[in-house]
Amino acid sequence: MSAASVQTQPSGPDSIEQHNDRIDKLLDGVGFDGLDVEAILKWTADAFDPARVVLNTSFQMAGVAMIHMVASARLPIRIATIDTLRLPAETHTFIQQIQERYGIDIEIQRPETEKIERMVRRFGEYLFFDGKHLQEHCCKVRKVDPNNELMKSADCWISGVRRDQSALRQQTPKAMSAMEYGSKRKILRLNPMADWSLDRLQAFVDENDVPQHPLYAQGYQSIGCVICSTPTLPGEDPRAGRWRWFNSPENVDAQDAKECGLHIPMYNI
Repeated sequence: MSAASVQTQPSGPDSIEQHNDRIDKLLDGVGFDGLDVEAILKWTADAFDPARVVLNTSFQMAGVAMIHMVASARLPIRIATIDTLRLPAETHTFIQQIQERYGIDIEIQRPETEKIERMVRRFGEYLFFDGKHLQEHCCKVRKVDPNNELMKSADCWISGVRRDQSALRQQTPKAMSAMEYGSKRKILRLNPMADWSLDRLQAFVDENDVPQHPLYAQGYQSIGCVICSTPTLPGEDPRAGRWRWFNSPENVDAQDAKECGLHIPMYNI
């Protein structure tokens, strides 16, 4: 299924204000920190039109664990992913396996072809090697912009970000508001697994026979695009395999260098 097939809800200035007030009240009134992951997922299907709740995942462990929970509870919320057009073949195969295992349709959001072609003409296909700003630009065109387009049809965005993934993510709340790009409309951003450790997540996956991305068995701890994701060595930071050429003592913003832009504070309010 294409994300484009889901219609964006029309809203005028008054309805946007009312919508934002509701998001603010939910943030203030719901004790998300006291709810477990399954309770939060079930709550979203009751609190919102399920067609406007999107679990967006790159099919790493946390995202697939939540897909397992959603499917087990038969929750009618949407499952989506961003195909950057540089995903490993293993990811495409795994997406098909997940759809077959859980009997679900996964929405695929892709970048605009014209934007990709314009970027490659100007900077080259491998621009991400030539500086952090060009890596961020590539991620924006291939991942952030498609996500912004996807969120036009959502009121609630669920992600698998966890606090133990990096220093930059240590303060990740379970719930926050994010502004729809180019609009004043707020989206409720939920990180239900923010307080889960990797050990807890692995235990859940093992106990429930949750499928795991095949690249984990090849030493990957963080999985994204081809070239920009590599296996890690024992003792390395979980995100050391992302944009490995930025692993340098001279890089004073080492943690910032390990983000694509989708989950950094500048995109949230």
